[in-house]
Amino acid sequence: MKSEPAECSIDDLARAPGQRVPWTGVRNHQARNFMRDAMRIGDGVLFYHSSCAEPGIAGLAEVASGAYPDATQFDPASPYHDPKSDPAAPRWVNVDVRLVRKTRLLSLREMRARPELADLQVLRRGNRLSITPVTPAQWDAVLRALADDRAAA
Repeated sequence: MKSEPAECSIDDLARAPGQRVPWTGVRNHQARNFMRDAMRIGDGVLFYHSSCAEPGIAGLAEVASGAYPDATQFDPASPYHDPKSDPAAPRWVNVDVRLVRKTRLLSLREMRARPELADLQVLRRGNRLSITPVTPAQWDAVLRALADDRAAA
């Protein structure tokens, strides 16, 4: 799950009540469908900082709720307001995300250098989705990369 640190960083998540935040503002149908149809409570999340000086995985989190209507779609003051969304049939959903642990930054450059992560969807050129699925093998490869780097430090 990608977040711009200026909007919600891993540190913001760590400071949030219960170390939990709603993942609001997703306005892409495919990303919304991942949250609505595929994410389950307890699923692991790679918390990815994007649109910043050094993008990459900044921590581990987990899905802490089922999908529910994203309130920002109904708030005219929100940058995520969607005037076409009807409260009786909301177009957009979010899930809550809870911190598992902050990690050192596993940079985009480092991930691209690891052959076992070559198929990670977030690494594909032109990928703009804020939420992408990760296979169990990719998840394990990220955890190994973080462990390898801790052991080397």
